[in-house]
Amino acid sequence: MNILLLGSGGRESAFAWKLSQSPKCERLFIAPGNAGTGIYGQNVNISVNDFEAIKNLVYKNSIDLVLVGPEEPLVNGIHDFFLADESLKNIPVIGPQKQAAQLEGSKDFSKDFMFKNSIPAAASKTFTLETLEQGRAYLATHGLPIVLKADGLAAGKGVLICTSWEEAQQEFTSMLRDAKFGAASAKVVVEQFLQGIELSVFVLTDGKNYKILPEAKDYKRIGEGDTGLNTGGMGSVSPVPFADAVFMAKVEERIVVPTIKGLQKDNIPYKGFIFIGLMNCGGEPYVIEYNCRMGDPETESVLPRIENDLVEILQAVAEERLNEINLKISDQVAATVVCVASGYPGDYVKDKTITGIENVRGSFVFHAGTKLENEAIKTAGGRVLAITSLQNTLFEAVQQATLDAARTYWDGRVFRKDIGFDLL
Repeated sequence: MNILLLGSGGRESAFAWKLSQSPKCERLFIAPGNAGTGIYGQNVNISVNDFEAIKNLVYKNSIDLVLVGPEEPLVNGIHDFFLADESLKNIPVIGPQKQAAQLEGSKDFSKDFMFKNSIPAAASKTFTLETLEQGRAYLATHGLPIVLKADGLAAGKGVLICTSWEEAQQEFTSMLRDAKFGAASAKVVVEQFLQGIELSVFVLTDGKNYKILPEAKDYKRIGEGDTGLNTGGMGSVSPVPFADAVFMAKVEERIVVPTIKGLQKDNIPYKGFIFIGLMNCGGEPYVIEYNCRMGDPETESVLPRIENDLVEILQAVAEERLNEINLKISDQVAATVVCVASGYPGDYVKDKTITGIENVRGSFVFHAGTKLENEAIKTAGGRVLAITSLQNTLFEAVQQATLDAARTYWDGRVFRKDIGFDLL
C-alpha cells in the first residue's frame, strides 16, 4: 500500500515510525513532515490544509490510504473533500468528517453532545457577545475557580482557569468583546472546575465497532512540579497506574459506549481516533473534552505499546471490521520527555543546530519542531524532540527517557526532569 500521513509534529513522527514497520506499507508519504519523518518515508512540502495539493499528491502517487494527524484539516473538512470528489471518494481517510470533528472544533457542540447522551462532565453554560451581560451576571454567582473555554480551535491556548471573580470577568469580556482568541472565542463556555487527576483515553472506531487503546497521562506545565505556563505537552506516560480495571470499566460503560452510540443515533459517521480527556474525581470519570485525533505527546507513549501492525488496524477501520482485530498491548511502560526551545510556550528561539541525537541509547527519538538545512538538523518549533523509552517499570522508563533527553543538545534546550514522578 501507498500511504499518506498528514502532519508535521511528534505525533506524526511516531505514526510514521509505526507505519513504516508494516510489510503492507510499500511507500509512505508525509505532508509536510519534519527532519525526523524523512527517515521513514518521503516528506512532501504541502500544507495539511491545502486540499487541492493533497488531491494532486494522492493522484500522482496512487495513494491507497490517508491518515490525518492534526485536528485542523479534519475540522476544515478534509474527509468530506475526499468523499465529494469522484476520483478520491474510494480512498479511505482515517479521521472523522467535518460534522463529527465538531466534537473538538466546537466546545459548545461537544458539551451539548455529552448532555444529550448522559455522559458525565462538568456543568457548563455557553455565552456569546449578545449575551455578554447575562454571562457576567452568571459569573458573579459561580463558584471558584472558574473555567473559561473558547468554543473553537485556539491552538491549545483557549482554556483559562480563573481563581478570582475579577479575573473571570476581565477574561470573559476580553474573549467575547475583544476577540482574545479571534473567531474561536465568538462563543465562550463557562464551566465548573473539576478537582481530580487528569488522564487521556484513546478510542479507535470504524463507526460501528471500537477498540480502547492504551491510556496515557500528559504533563502540560512548562516547569517542574507542574508549575508555570501551560504548553502543548512536556511529556507523557502510559499506562497510568490509577486507571485500573475498575476505573476503566466505568470509562467504557459511562463514556466510551454512550459516545459511540450517540454518534450512531445522530447519524454522524466516524472513522478514526477519539481522544477523551478525562478527570478522575475520587475514582469517578468525568469528561473534560473530546479531541478528534490522537494526542501529542501521548501518541509517542501509546504507539510503542501497541504490538499490532498499525496498517492492518487502519485497514480494518476503513472496511468497518475493527471487531476482527485482536489488539495486543505490551505490558511494558512508556515514558516520553519533550525537549523544547528556549522561551516556549511564549516567543521561542528557532534555527538552532541540534546535536547528540546519535548518542541516545535506550529511547526512540521522535522529531516534532525540526527541519533539515544543509544536512544539519535545526530547531523549527516550540516542541522540538520527544524522547520515548519503553521499559519494564515506570521508574526505569522515566529514568531512561530523562537520561536520553539530556544526551541531545541545542542552545537553549529545555526539558522537565520530573515527568511521571507523581506516579512513582
